[in-house]
Amino acid sequence: MALRVRNGEEGRVSAYPSWMDREIFEAYLRDESRLGPAAEGAFTGAAGGAACGDLSRLSFLVESGRIHAVTFDAEGCGATRAATAAVAEMVDASPVLEAALIDIDTVDRAIGGLTPAKRHAAQLATDALHRALQAVASSPLNLVPAGVGEEGLPEEPPPNLRRREASLSPNRLAVAMSGGVDSAVAALLAREEGAEVVGITVKLWTDPETDGAKACCSPEAVLGARALAHQLGIPHFTLDLEEDFRRRVVDRFIGGYAEGSTPNPCILCNGEVRLAAMVDLAERLGAERLLTGHYARIVEDAEGPLLATAADGAKDQSYMLAALPTELLPRLGFPLTELTKPEVREIAARHGLAVARKAESQDLCFLAGQGKRGFLRRHGGLREREGAIVDSAGRTLGRHRGHHDFTVGQRRGIRVSAPEALYVLATDAATNTVTVGTRAELEKRSVRVRDAVLHRDGGEVDAVKLRYRSRALPATVPAAGRGRHPSLDLRLGEAFPGVAPGQTAVLMAGDRIVGHGTIADAA
Repeated sequence: MALRVRNGEEGRVSAYPSWMDREIFEAYLRDESRLGPAAEGAFTGAAGGAACGDLSRLSFLVESGRIHAVTFDAEGCGATRAATAAVAEMVDASPVLEAALIDIDTVDRAIGGLTPAKRHAAQLATDALHRALQAVASSPLNLVPAGVGEEGLPEEPPPNLRRREASLSPNRLAVAMSGGVDSAVAALLAREEGAEVVGITVKLWTDPETDGAKACCSPEAVLGARALAHQLGIPHFTLDLEEDFRRRVVDRFIGGYAEGSTPNPCILCNGEVRLAAMVDLAERLGAERLLTGHYARIVEDAEGPLLATAADGAKDQSYMLAALPTELLPRLGFPLTELTKPEVREIAARHGLAVARKAESQDLCFLAGQGKRGFLRRHGGLREREGAIVDSAGRTLGRHRGHHDFTVGQRRGIRVSAPEALYVLATDAATNTVTVGTRAELEKRSVRVRDAVLHRDGGEVDAVKLRYRSRALPATVPAAGRGRHPSLDLRLGEAFPGVAPGQTAVLMAGDRIVGHGTIADAA
């Protein structure tokens, strides 16, 4: 793309603020040493476009953890050209980890200082760099030298995208950063203990109808997490998992509602998509472990590591992590496990982090700011379809606008008058029928789960959690060995109201998680 400088002759600016170093700025404005097309196989990032008319593009190759063959291009004002040239110079021949430290202030200072009106140029160049680094992070390439040869020099680097074993640094830790207070404090504590910390944020969902400020894995959240990492002085990488997330989590969420069940997408995401991918990137960055801001513990018994509940029962998140493969646990760490939420917020406030009082998102990341009904209509084609609300004897009590608007245990929104409160007992996708009844009818004492996994012998199970915010109930499992089981029947020690097909049953032995499965039905 050709350079076009508006409002003046190419390569010149008409005025400079008093603090700006004119000589540095003009040197970068004239710098064409890296101007040109991307090398074959290069990682490329671009930022800008219609809103301001300015565009910044950076491309480079990565070998043995170091950037080379850097090229750039820019359109728009001279400030964008100068900022992009400066970033190209800064990252050329630098380690990937050093490039990931560059933020807007770094670029601003590098070109001699910008007026507030032109500071967007530094932002565009920075965004272009980090989008290129996102492409690097999302590749299978190792991002640290694979080893050191006899002469003290790196071994012959592998070709671009060829995977080799990374050299793990015993002092390097990766932290999963969402832009919230918990992950920020996890990073802060690791840094204060002397670790070399690297921040990783996943981008899972992009949707104009979603409120990105309330979603933990939106493009807006990525920018917030990156700014927070740079405030803490640590490098930051974004991992784009949107395609995998849509296929393995969102599509199954939509499919579950279409079939009349209530899936739990967060457990799917943590267990199958997000954390395993971040652990893999952490390894490729040379980090021994990935830390997260979850409230949970990892404990050891005679057979190895298991998840366990956190010290703060009100914030315990072990249920949402229950589907994590146990072989992943040695590569994870939960530094907040002994802290309460107020203590975490106080640590953040003491260090001047703006997220200290940031409200927590209560929505699923892909539903933030929009209703479930609208989402299912837009993404799954589940539209209003009138059907009958019936009692357990099959008598029609009212009408509804779609079985997918209801979940077992639901009380509100039924809009049927009755002598006592009514709850959803079941939904039938085939007949588009919603069955309602009393609380006594809702209570169940046995649960069948499908696709079950036992990490320990079934005889160790003494409790089960059937919903995230519910307490663990006494429960037993018939004789079953560790491993996968098509189905298991659980016997509850007390009745539970609202056993919802599609939700996750988390099997426990004391405070340890020893298995999980998807609820199929109850009796």
